[in-house]
Amino acid sequence: MRHVSPQLPLAAPWIAHAHAADLAAMSALLDEQPALTARVQQDLESGCPTNARTGRPGLTGEQTLRLLIVRQLTGWTYAELAFHLADSMTYRAFCRVSALTATPSKSALAATLRRVSPHTLATLNDDVVTSTVARRLEPARTVRMDATVVPVAIHPPTDSSLLLDAVRVLDRLLQQAERAAGFTAYHRHVKRAKRRAMEIPHLAPQKRTRRRDCYRELIHLTDATATYATCALAHLECLPATGARDRLRTQLTTLLPRVAQVIDQTTRRVLHGEAVPADEKLVSLFEAHADVLVKDRRATYYGHKIFLTTGASGLILDCTIPKGNPGDVTWTVPLVRRQQRLFGRAPRQASFDGAFASTDNLTACKALGVEDVCFAKKRGLAVPDMVRSQWVYDKLRRFRAGIEAGISLLKRVFGLARCVWKGATGFHAYVRTAVLAANLLVLARHRLA
Repeated sequence: MRHVSPQLPLAAPWIAHAHAADLAAMSALLDEQPALTARVQQDLESGCPTNARTGRPGLTGEQTLRLLIVRQLTGWTYAELAFHLADSMTYRAFCRVSALTATPSKSALAATLRRVSPHTLATLNDDVVTSTVARRLEPARTVRMDATVVPVAIHPPTDSSLLLDAVRVLDRLLQQAERAAGFTAYHRHVKRAKRRAMEIPHLAPQKRTRRRDCYRELIHLTDATATYATCALAHLECLPATGARDRLRTQLTTLLPRVAQVIDQTTRRVLHGEAVPADEKLVSLFEAHADVLVKDRRATYYGHKIFLTTGASGLILDCTIPKGNPGDVTWTVPLVRRQQRLFGRAPRQASFDGAFASTDNLTACKALGVEDVCFAKKRGLAVPDMVRSQWVYDKLRRFRAGIEAGISLLKRVFGLARCVWKGATGFHAYVRTAVLAANLLVLARHRLA
């Protein structure tokens, strides 16, 4: 007798694994909020020509959002993401990539995922934490707030290394200008600059005169290379536009002011003995947006400070990335106001680190409707002025310590130990993507519990 086998489903089933269960729960959460994918689709369509009829079909907004989450959850490079997407049926099922179609390449993934703007990602996170599912889990009545630093992917900056970077990069652009536009009016100083840059850190502290002479020569070589680059830019401006020449113009126009700033700050600090303020320093020619951040008077970081607000559930209710290195005390009231705008009311209880404490901040938070305001360090404030009782103060103080676990999760699992995306826009998008992926995972695991 012939046995009839049931027809196999076109979509691969989820395998019996804990990670697959997390992905399935996150997929269900995304299906319940179609507005999220619609926002991403708008970003993708905004950069495409309206009458494009040629080329390979691109990724949809739904696929792009899910790929962003997978990449941030796993920490893979674009090459690794392309491989696992082609190899794993589980990730294909989560990212809604059919088994009958070819998977995108690493270059297509990089070009598409970076087109989602930081503003869109911030809006997506606001939509997630204010959704019906999240509000049932996290009413945002008791919140805790703290700050942390996310470094960028640069080497520790020194004056000599920045000058050498300037000579090296400008020399590379000059060679490109020679090939693309026939510009030959320059000399190469890379080897000589490298010798001086390597000599400076190996000089004994007593040889101050020799160190100054090395810096003078290195500054002279950098200034000469910058002059050649300025002439190359003027030469390019006189020629018809092409793709290669336009890229060179953009790179030279962006880089030359930064090189001038490096020369200026080195001259002031090394040759004139001035103390250059941190907000006037350029720590990288490639990540010019990076700030100098000294944490607890111990370690120095190069990146940006971010302020996080979380609830009892572990959801990250808010993430703010300010400019510069503002003191925590200046952001106490703005963080509470952001909660008020997001949820329509101020939280009933708020717990802060000691660096947020001040009498004015306590008064302002109380005026906004926060009944209990706890600062981990009192800083001269009385407990009865902050909260109803000592028991409430101790409880909120212990509650605030829980945000450290959330920060650690973001750094260990979601890549905030170091931002690997380039530029200021890339930094904001990277942090927002990590927060969104963390929130979806928290909601998924609460649903599975």
